Formats: sequence, C-alpha cells, structure tokens
Amino acid sequence: MKNSPNRVGVASVRQSQLPKSPYSRGDVVDKLVCDCLLQAGLGQKNPDAPLADIIEPHMTVLVKPNWVLHYNKSGLGMECMVTHPTFILAALKQLFAAKPKRVILGDAPIQGCDWEELVTPDFRREVTLLSQSSRVDFVDFRRTILSNGNLIEGRETNVRDVNRYVLFDLGPDSLLEPISKPEGRFRVTMYDPSELATTHHPGRHQYLLCREAFEADVVLSLPKLKTHCKAGLTAALKNLVGLNGNKEYLPHHRVGGSTWGGDCYPGMALLKRVAEHCLDMANKNIGQSDNGVWTSRAHRLLSYHKRIFGDCQIEGSWWGNDTVWRMVLDLNRILLYGRLDGSMAEVAQRRIWSLTDAVVCGEGEGPLAPTPRLLGMATFSESAPAADMVHAALLRLDPQRIPLLREALGRFRWPLVSDRFAVDAHFENRQVSLPQIAKELGVNAQPPRYWVGQCEVMGEGR
Repeated sequence: MKNSPNRVGVASVRQSQLPKSPYSRGDVVDKLVCDCLLQAGLGQKNPDAPLADIIEPHMTVLVKPNWVLHYNKSGLGMECMVTHPTFILAALKQLFAAKPKRVILGDAPIQGCDWEELVTPDFRREVTLLSQSSRVDFVDFRRTILSNGNLIEGRETNVRDVNRYVLFDLGPDSLLEPISKPEGRFRVTMYDPSELATTHHPGRHQYLLCREAFEADVVLSLPKLKTHCKAGLTAALKNLVGLNGNKEYLPHHRVGGSTWGGDCYPGMALLKRVAEHCLDMANKNIGQSDNGVWTSRAHRLLSYHKRIFGDCQIEGSWWGNDTVWRMVLDLNRILLYGRLDGSMAEVAQRRIWSLTDAVVCGEGEGPLAPTPRLLGMATFSESAPAADMVHAALLRLDPQRIPLLREALGRFRWPLVSDRFAVDAHFENRQVSLPQIAKELGVNAQPPRYWVGQCEVMGEGR
C-alpha cells in the first residue's frame, strides 16, 4: 500500500436505510465495514478481501473490541455501550477472508464485568462458524475480577499468569513524569493507591500489557465511539487501555482539587477531600469488612456535598483531568514501539489498525453510562490520532479542546505522528476535510456533564 499513513476511510449508511434496530441487518453492517476498508485504500490485491493487503495467511492477528462492561449504567441499552456483536462479526468476515493463521479476540474489561454476558456461547459459535481454517481464541486479559460486584468478598486476584504479560517502564520519558511530584497522588477508582504509588512515581512509570499484543503480527482494534467523562472522547486511542493486565498500573487522575495541585475536581472542596481520604482507606482495605465502613463514610460526605453544592463528582470526570490522557498516550507509544522483552525501540515495531463502530455512538456520560445516538458510520485507519480527529468531527467536538487528541500530535520521544501530520480522510471516493465531515456527516453530540462548554466545536455547524 502506498496510501498516506494518516488516511482514514469513512463510510456511512443513510439513516433512512437503517432499521429501527440498527444492528439487526447484518448485511447492511457488512457493507458498511467493507466500504470503510475500501475508502481507506485497501483492496488493491483483492477488492473482495480488502484486509488481504495487510494480513497474510501465516499471520496472527489480535482483535481488540471494546468490552468494557456487560451493562449500561444509564439503563439505555448496549447498542451504544460496547462494540456491537454484529459489527464484530462483520469485521471478522473481512478478516477471515484474508485467511490468517490465528485470531485472538481479547480485552480487559473493568473488574466487575461479567465476561460471559458479553462473550456468550452463541457469539463464540457464530465466530467459529465464520473462522474457516483460522484458529480462534477468546482471552480475558484481566488479572483481577470481581465475581459478585463488591470489594469485600469474591474478588479474585492473579487470575491470569503474570508470565503472559510484558512489563514496560518508560521512566522519565513517560508523559506522566511532569506531574509525578509530589509522589503518591495518582489514583484509579476502586484500587489500592499504595500499589499505584509503587508503579508510578518520579523516574518510574510502569505498565503491564498482555503478551498477545507483542506476539501478534497485526493488531486490529475495534473501538466503540463514545464521549468519555475523563478523556472527553473514547475511540481509537483510548481503546488500547484494554490491553493491560492490572489497573494498578493505570493512573486515571490525581487526588485533590485543582487548587491543591490535583485534578480530581475543579477548585477546592473540603467535603470531597475528606471523602477522598475515606475512599483511599476503603481501597486499602479491599477484601475486608472495613472496606464497606470507609465506603459508606465517603458516600455520606458526598451526599452532603451534593445537597449543598449540587454535585458529587470525585473521580476526575471533568475537562480539567490532566492525567488520563497522558496514561493513554503512553500505552499507545508502548504498543507501537515496544518489544517483547519490555524494551522500547526507536522505530515502530508493528502496525496497529482501528476499525471503529460508530453505527450507534454513545453520548453524554460515557464510557459506562452513555446515551445512544444514531450515527450510521464506520471508520478505518492505521493512525489512531487521525482516526480520532475524524471521530471528533463526527460528534462535532473540537480536538484542540480535548487534551487526548491535541497532545497525541506532540513531538515527544516515540511519537505517534510524523512531523508533517495531516488527516487524509476519504468518503464516497473523495477526499473530505474535517469541517466537511462535521457539517455533512456529524451530529451535535451531548458531551459529558462536566465537559459541557469545554469541548464542542464553536460557531457554524453546532
């Protein structure tokens, strides 16, 4: 292929062609997926098997859907929550047409996710029927699982052998390094902060990623397009977070309000700060009855704060989160430049492609409580930053106001884009600009509550 590395294939199903349940017509989704591959410039070898341009019969392919949770906390259904099974099957039809030797379908959902609710026996059977001569494996990358949804009992740790992971340490080259002082401020919800403090502190920034990602010849990411309460948007870049084994390696925010040097919430809020302390104590007592005691205290404090001030956000879910984008971009750099021995090369080691499900996107309180928004789109690209620029346009969000997208173009060590980066988007066999995409194909997506007014495209077209 001689296409631009920043080429993005964009395909659309006219909303008048979509049934009431957009994924109920597998043939329509099949055509959508095929079209976005062709728009990306694939199909030179065989138009009926576009992925044969990048996948050969001897290869192993890691397919990474978004399987974050088995239910939508908004109560508004799963079409906007995870990569839809119909979309995954459409992608696999294209993949199996290229006849890879082995296909691995894997993800690391949140610890309380019921894997069997997403990777059902019926879904496995459908995949097997499509697979032809390719070997197919389904892998849950998590090392910690909550079997009954609470942190007092039923929590299983070290579920998967640590030898099936690769430990990377980006040290001072991590994008988290500039915000790593004072030590011990990084947090991730429902995990012991003292463990996170051992994996991330000045001079050390460790990540534990599944070996499959580094053993595979090609990584095919299948994101679901959604707004995201901490990152602004989740799609191609954010989807790679699900390759980790332990979330104790993934800082999501820093404790305290912005006035006190944290980024958990804006300004300063005494009740929230005390509630954070209670949650830290709860997370240091996971598996013990004290966990419930400290959690109850935190919830009471947050309830008081909500009565007085109207909100109780305490997880870095706002536009001022300056931590999560750094972690996400670190993971993208590792997957692109990382070696199987845990070292980092100076040139890219593999190709990572993203095929994004935007048939029904998620708006509002994504990623765990999104509201469905019909879009009827799919995209395909080798460049996650370029793909996410297109995704932002489809939701009429401004990439310059979303740190994850803006900073993905940075000139740090192990960069994600070239010096002359420019999005090369193609739709209906013509090159289209981001403003054209926003105007012709986009929707005015509702941002998460604490991003409203901070990430939308301003002026015409909104």
